[in-house]
Amino acid sequence: MIDHIAIQCADFTAAAKFYDTVLATIGGSRVMDIGVALGYGNSDMPTFWIGAQADGDGFRQSHLAFTASSRAQVRAFFDAAVTTGAEVLHEPRLWPEYHPNYYGAFVRDPDGNNVEAVCHTPE
Repeated sequence: MIDHIAIQCADFTAAAKFYDTVLATIGGSRVMDIGVALGYGNSDMPTFWIGAQADGDGFRQSHLAFTASSRAQVRAFFDAAVTTGAEVLHEPRLWPEYHPNYYGAFVRDPDGNNVEAVCHTPE
């Protein structure tokens, strides 16, 4: 089980706009702002953090998968991401190679990370 994930963002403002928009579609929101980092969650405890890139050279893609409670939320996440200008990696669909009810959509965030919304239950 994951307690929290944090990523560094080259364009902190663009990343904040992207995550504010797409996480709202699956019940998430910005729950903490400490100036140099923003914490997101679906309660008062942040489980996902973004911060301005502080160290490291070059780029190393991360994959972030956020749980959606329904396939409709996966589609809403995808649609919201597209409105922010996110690159589409995979439109919402079933991924039976993972399991019969794996329904996910994949986009790139402003820093090039592979971001997914996934639902594991039938329609």
